[in-house]
Amino acid sequence: MLFWLLLVLGGTWAGIALWVQFPQARWLPALFACALAAVIWARLATPYGWPALGLLTLAVTAWYLSLSPRADRDWAPDVAHLATGRIDGTIVTLHNLRAFRWQDRDHATETWETRRLDLDHLATADMITSVWSNPDIAHLLVSFGFTDGQRVVFSVEIRREKAEKFSSIGGFFRQFELALIAADEEDIVKLRTHHRAEDVRLYPLRLTPDQLRVVFLEYVKLGNDLAAKPRWYNTVTANCTTVVWHLTRALNPDLGLDPSLLLSGRLPAWLYRMELIALPGTLAEIRAAARISPRALAAPEGADFSAAIRAR
Repeated sequence: MLFWLLLVLGGTWAGIALWVQFPQARWLPALFACALAAVIWARLATPYGWPALGLLTLAVTAWYLSLSPRADRDWAPDVAHLATGRIDGTIVTLHNLRAFRWQDRDHATETWETRRLDLDHLATADMITSVWSNPDIAHLLVSFGFTDGQRVVFSVEIRREKAEKFSSIGGFFRQFELALIAADEEDIVKLRTHHRAEDVRLYPLRLTPDQLRVVFLEYVKLGNDLAAKPRWYNTVTANCTTVVWHLTRALNPDLGLDPSLLLSGRLPAWLYRMELIALPGTLAEIRAAARISPRALAAPEGADFSAAIRAR
């Protein structure tokens, strides 16, 4: 019984992994089916069923572990560059800040900038949630504000190749690398409010100046690390929510695991329990006040987008 259970589970996992990695290779499923048939024959007709299953498992495992994340693929334009930073005292020179101006959800005037940021002017941080379907699942962004008027949004995303689309299944099977994008709000937030018609909410965070600096620098470190050594995105263990949680642990190493790691749309409730949201009222009142999509859509063309979404 154990043999057949392992064969079914392992065969299903390996079949999906092969399909994700080689979607155009029609011969590969046939070859894998032949390998499974050989294992079944070895089990039914010979005493070598277990060795055959072990050999197939070893071969698939060796192939899967040989998949290495790369930095030199033909990337989609919006993830063509990863955010990196150089730190010199209190000055951070942030490279590859995206400042696209989107015409629709797929086309934009492309601009990448270098920004000079003074940590002594770092004043605010906002958690931004963006829901496109299931309210329990949200994309998370963190926006940092400086007293000189600059704002930088960090977003942990999949790094897609051209013509690739997001797939939560593919995210389990090493289809995408992990990307850290730095952008201005008129790019990365307006894309979601205007062109993707997502439900976007902005929660001001209650952090001390030292905490703001720690979290900001952790993002810069993450960007530098990913540029130096690419990593795989994973739908559960390395996504926008879990990375935010790991960064938050830089403030409090004793933070425990929370279901919000899987249900990212519920992260505001966790922030509320931790007393990290700098808005008054009940959680329901805070969620209502945090909704910025209507304000964003009502803002006149050419208006200060960041000011418009924060007007209350």
